[in-house]
Amino acid sequence: MNRKVSLLLLLLSLTGCGSIGFPGVYKLTIQQGNIVSQEMIDKLKPGMTRAQIQFVLGNPVLADAFDSQRWNYIYTIAYPDQPVIKQELIIVFEDNRLIRFEGDYVPSSAKAATQS
Repeated sequence: MNRKVSLLLLLLSLTGCGSIGFPGVYKLTIQQGNIVSQEMIDKLKPGMTRAQIQFVLGNPVLADAFDSQRWNYIYTIAYPDQPVIKQELIIVFEDNRLIRFEGDYVPSSAKAATQS
C-alpha cells in the first residue's frame, strides 16, 4: 500500500514537468526603445543638424561612447509565444550634419523606385 502511494505521488510530481503551460496565465507584450514610423524616416534629409534629427526622431536609445558621429535608434517588441522583433536605425553624422542613415528602414522614395 505504501509503495502504491509513493508511486502515485511520484507520478503526480512528474506531471508538473510537462510541456503544457499553466492555463489562464496572461503574458504581456513588451515594447522597448524608440518607435520610428515611415513618416519620420521620410522627413530625414542629408545635411540636417543633430537638433533637427532629435526633433524628428526623439532622443537616441544609444549614443555610441566611442563614436560621437553615430546615433542608434533601436525598437524591440516581444509578443507572447513569438520571436522577438527588432528594428534598428543608425544615424551617421559628419561635422554634426546627417550624411546617411542605415538599418531596417527605407525612405518611401527608395521603396517606390525598387517597386517600379
